[in-house]
Amino acid sequence: MKKISVIIAKRHNTSFTLEDEFYQELIQIAKRENISLNQLITDIDAKRTAHNLSSAVRVFILNDVKKQI
Repeated sequence: MKKISVIIAKRHNTSFTLEDEFYQELIQIAKRENISLNQLITDIDAKRTAHNLSSAVRVFILNDVKKQI
């Protein structure tokens, strides 16, 4: 497990925890989209329906991987 600290919307410090495999995939998505990890998490946070940011990130990654198949 990895604890990741980010700044959401350039003003709110927060952190979330992911398994290393999810974190590596998240980094790849940010690189592919040519955006920073902070911006990717800001986008996920703005659209999430889950109460927990870690869960929202995992669901986002799962949906992204499913689209790639």
